[in-house]
Amino acid sequence: MSNNTFNVLWKTTQKELEELAAKDYENQALEPDFNRSTVHKTVFELYVKYITIANRLEQIYDEMVQPQKRILIKKLLDSCLGRVIEIKHDLVGIDMFEFNYNDSVMSALNLTPIDIELRIPKYFRRERETEINERRRFIDSLLKKFGWLEEEFVEEKLTELEAIKIIQMHERARQGRLRAQFMKEIRMLKEKGKPDGVKEKTDGLLAAMKIQKLWRGFATRRKTRRRKLEEMYLIGMIPRPNDKKNVPNEETENALKSRYEVQEEFQKAYTETVKTMREDISTKQTVPLTEEITDEIRVWFRDYFTRTGKFPDFPSEDNGGSRHLLSRQATESDISRSSAVSSRDSKKTKDKPKTPTKSGDLNVEESFDNGFKTSQSIFLPDIKTGIDEYNEVWREKDESTNAKQTYYADMLYAEKFNEIESELRKVIDEMMRQELEMLQAALDKDRAQKGKKSKKASKKTRRSGKKSKKKKEKDLTPDRTTESLFEELVANGIIKKYPEISLNSFLGDRSLCERSGINPTPGDIRQVMTEYCILPLGSDTIRNFAPCIRSILIAGPKGSGKKSLVYAMCNEVGGILFDLTPANIVGKYPGKSGLIMLMHLVTKVSRLLQPSVIFMDDAEKPFMKKVPKGDRTDPKRLKKDLPKLIKNIAAEDKVIFIGTSSAPWEADQKLFQQTYNRFIYIPRPDYGTLSFVWKELLGQYSGIHSQFDAGAIAKVSDGYTIGSVVGCIKDVLTCKRNLQLRVQPLTHLELINALSSRDPVYKEEEEAFTNWWSKTPLGRRKQRAIEMEIEVQQEKELGKKDKKKGGK
Repeated sequence: MSNNTFNVLWKTTQKELEELAAKDYENQALEPDFNRSTVHKTVFELYVKYITIANRLEQIYDEMVQPQKRILIKKLLDSCLGRVIEIKHDLVGIDMFEFNYNDSVMSALNLTPIDIELRIPKYFRRERETEINERRRFIDSLLKKFGWLEEEFVEEKLTELEAIKIIQMHERARQGRLRAQFMKEIRMLKEKGKPDGVKEKTDGLLAAMKIQKLWRGFATRRKTRRRKLEEMYLIGMIPRPNDKKNVPNEETENALKSRYEVQEEFQKAYTETVKTMREDISTKQTVPLTEEITDEIRVWFRDYFTRTGKFPDFPSEDNGGSRHLLSRQATESDISRSSAVSSRDSKKTKDKPKTPTKSGDLNVEESFDNGFKTSQSIFLPDIKTGIDEYNEVWREKDESTNAKQTYYADMLYAEKFNEIESELRKVIDEMMRQELEMLQAALDKDRAQKGKKSKKASKKTRRSGKKSKKKKEKDLTPDRTTESLFEELVANGIIKKYPEISLNSFLGDRSLCERSGINPTPGDIRQVMTEYCILPLGSDTIRNFAPCIRSILIAGPKGSGKKSLVYAMCNEVGGILFDLTPANIVGKYPGKSGLIMLMHLVTKVSRLLQPSVIFMDDAEKPFMKKVPKGDRTDPKRLKKDLPKLIKNIAAEDKVIFIGTSSAPWEADQKLFQQTYNRFIYIPRPDYGTLSFVWKELLGQYSGIHSQFDAGAIAKVSDGYTIGSVVGCIKDVLTCKRNLQLRVQPLTHLELINALSSRDPVYKEEEEAFTNWWSKTPLGRRKQRAIEMEIEVQQEKELGKKDKKKGGK
């Protein structure tokens, strides 16, 4: 698409965002509502609209080339994504389910489930591509050094002419071998037939006619089949084979690459201009600006003293400093001690956030008794600021002279001039505060000499607030570099290399209709993992201000894709994976001191190399009431340290703890819920998901016919996990079998035989998962809400019966 297309798309998106933000502000001003259905409809509509706008902003930011516009678009994108997460937490509190649906809203907005699937911003990886690649190469070099990774020999790429020559050589050799075999057979036949005499020529003619007959029949049938297929394709009775659907269009891919190159070129030019322009302004404008600001402040001091007979209060830095002076000319004050007081007040309020970050821990109960009111958003003011900036700067800007969409030098100069002026003003303000104190001291001394009472400057005002008593964590490795700590953890197998898979490899669509919150589709699970894990790990803004989730447990049957989700999550943000699985740390860092060192190293390195994912498989084992006799992994070793490790993850740290479990009911639920903030249950796939997965996976093999009945095998495989399906296909379609597909087509019986050797998800196991989920914080809250609704309904029915009796 052209630059103008993205400008028009941005303009329409900004208009919709402005309308949505105004509606969002109106909803926050409403009184609490006690009707869950109306509240859910209102909040879900906001949720869906913010997702569609965020998806468009992501596309605009990814492909727009103008560097100054991209700065604003990125702020708006992060703010919209943060608002999506805030609304998601409100929806979870309303529905008491991690997965939320509302068909009436979707129908009213003319949206499909695919439209509201949240896109992961590409800039999470693109802007850190160099760092991610260097880190991966470093891990590979360490693994090769320890002998745990075989060196890969990169073959030189052949030219097209060389490849053709090799193919010709092999083909001529094959034909030569065939000719030699035919000649050998002919010679043997001649030798066998010599004693009996020469056969009649008619035998050879009959044989040739028979061969011709068979070949012509085969060729005709093949042509007929092809014509029939082409006719069916033409009238749309059957879809065309999708062997190449995963291969992107070359023209689109090349156009995107060229845009990325232009984008990088413009960004580089913008960055260099920023540096040179800042240096130029600093060298040329610092002295005049300093004199101008100091003269202005001193004149104000003098005028104020002449008018009131005393010196003014100097505003603190948080209150605007000298910029706020002109609005404070009429301030009444006795003797100025404001410099110390304002500094003290500034220290008190400096580190406090405007709005506290909401916790994502569901163990904290939220009651609906007082009705539901939309929580105050931290991101909505940022969205409004971005909208105002767009309206002031970009909405009516004439860009006819900048068709290439390079940076605007005049805007850049004004921006950097204001930045330098603000930085310089802070320094000057501090100097003027000291000068004001000196003037005040001289005035006090003069009044004392004249016998006037002078109020002594209170020493209390100069005292700073109480020092924080929060103990700093003791650094057990103060003299070691990050690289040495990283190398040690890789050597001990704590930091692991994970497969490069995307979140889309977790196959399955979003739910096409409203369903129970404990029976999500793979697409719904992808969405929740994106909202809870990927977005906070990928963006500093979202992590700092969105509701903080420190730990998540993913539960589901074996083969349901729990580990794949963790690997995909790490890959989408380019994070580091720390593996604290009990079986992985056996014999490593022994003893109490070793365990302390392990926890320290994981905490320290995960913070230094953010984003990081701390992973534990078999997450129920540290909290089991009784460890099986045959288990030698000592799983309870981390029982006391895991809650501390998770608690020490600060809200601003892009670190998350992920546990996976195939038997969560075996753990002590009280300790389990104190450790994990959220619980995600992956159920066995339904028929629609299985049908999609079978068709998708089998479609990757070119030898399998497009008309292979995936629905039938999906019905037979009901009860099996997607992992079982993947393993079954790998067992059947070996390299040898793949080569035979064109001659010997794949049958359902082969897949069924391979599938029968695997265990399905039995009814007892599924019931155990359902019972376990009912004991989680959300499950308990949902059960209480259902019981209360039943009680209210019974009271209404009793009231109706009493009225009927009274009437009689």
